Amino acid sequence: MPTTVEPLITRLPHGPVVGRVFRLAIPVLIQQLLILVVGLSDRWLAGHLPAGSAEELAAYQAAQGTALYLGWFISSYTVLVSAGASAVVARCIGAGDTSAAGRAMHQAILLGLLVGLFGAVIGVGFTGLLVRSLSLEGDAARFCIAYLRPMFWLLPFQVVEAAGIACLQGAGDTRTGLFVQGGIAIGNLPVAWLMCRGFGDWPGLGFRGIAWGTALCYVFGAMAVVIVLSRGRAGLELRLPDFRPDFHMLWRLLRVSLPAGADSLSVVAGQFVFLTIINDLGVVAAAAHTTALGWEALGFQSAHAFGIAAMALVGQNLGAKRPDDAAHAGWTAFGFGCLCTCVMGLIFFIFAPEMARFFNPDPMQARTVAEAVPVLRLVALATPALASTIIFTQALRGAGDTRVPVLFTWCGFLLVRLPLAYLLTGPRFGMGLYGAWLAMCADLAVRGTFFFWRFASGRWKLAQV
Repeated sequence: MPTTVEPLITRLPHGPVVGRVFRLAIPVLIQQLLILVVGLSDRWLAGHLPAGSAEELAAYQAAQGTALYLGWFISSYTVLVSAGASAVVARCIGAGDTSAAGRAMHQAILLGLLVGLFGAVIGVGFTGLLVRSLSLEGDAARFCIAYLRPMFWLLPFQVVEAAGIACLQGAGDTRTGLFVQGGIAIGNLPVAWLMCRGFGDWPGLGFRGIAWGTALCYVFGAMAVVIVLSRGRAGLELRLPDFRPDFHMLWRLLRVSLPAGADSLSVVAGQFVFLTIINDLGVVAAAAHTTALGWEALGFQSAHAFGIAAMALVGQNLGAKRPDDAAHAGWTAFGFGCLCTCVMGLIFFIFAPEMARFFNPDPMQARTVAEAVPVLRLVALATPALASTIIFTQALRGAGDTRVPVLFTWCGFLLVRLPLAYLLTGPRFGMGLYGAWLAMCADLAVRGTFFFWRFASGRWKLAQV
């Protein structure tokens, strides 16, 4: 087993690898930017709803911020299917075994349907309890519950869509995901506005209409993925008779997905506790946190795009018995992804006041703007660590190395972020929202270092999928 860090100078990018990384990453990056536009539009709608006071405006945004965290839970929940789907399909395609890749796809979609139905039942039944456990009260809690219910009702469609797109990404096709999720994003804009603000004599659903617009578009996305796969794409073809349970293949998927899902859900669990700390600071701090988080997604999503490229190329090269090429692809994806994320950080730092006022245009929201600006500038300094955490997490998942990263996540949240956030926001230091985000940046620095070391060690090359 290798124990030394591979020399990074041998992993500098060259033409063919750079081209493959960008061919995979650019469609995902465009897709992520379209999703960001949807998020920005939804936050703009929430910040411009009719309200009688600054407190009510802040309650809308605090509710949406808490719902955003629970939306992350839903996305992380899909990892229980998508991580294994990408890794196994990539290995099979790299080995030239398209028959096994097809079996993996059918089992992944079947698993996605079952996981989605289970999550919907639990989510709908316990939405109120979950929201109240996050220290959200009054109007903000009521708005949040109404916002989340549509997302949970239609969760099975979102998981099936994620499973299908993950299979295509593992096969090296990121363009279909762009067309499907890009279509969701573009369609979401008019649907969310219509559901929120109404049309003609119909007044619309107000705040919860924003969520209904998003949830309905996931239904259309799942249908689109199924139609594309049924016609055949990237060596994968969906056929009804092949949906018989294949327990060996299901185990191959779950062997990767369960640790990866535990990692993602651990992140969300830590984020929930972190959110309770912020919600305890008051509705203005919670609204400022939502504002900053909305823009911070720019850095996250650019890193995610290159992480998807790393995941596919690492998995395919390992399947083809080319571990050195897998490492080369991972370092190349990290280099360009880190550069993009740092550019986003520079934008945060320079334009923080304008970005904060975009979501909070009313003079009554001046306190929210004042709290959001310094944390946006703070997170700009953490963008290299953010890139390392996201890109190498995906690269390791592509290799099937999903067990050790869970320990990194637990270490970052349980030993760094949460204790430090309690300390810095408490009465001794009283740093408020800035202290909480300082703890978050410290956590990213620790986890980013751990993930960088894990990939550099090369131990992931021995992972079995």
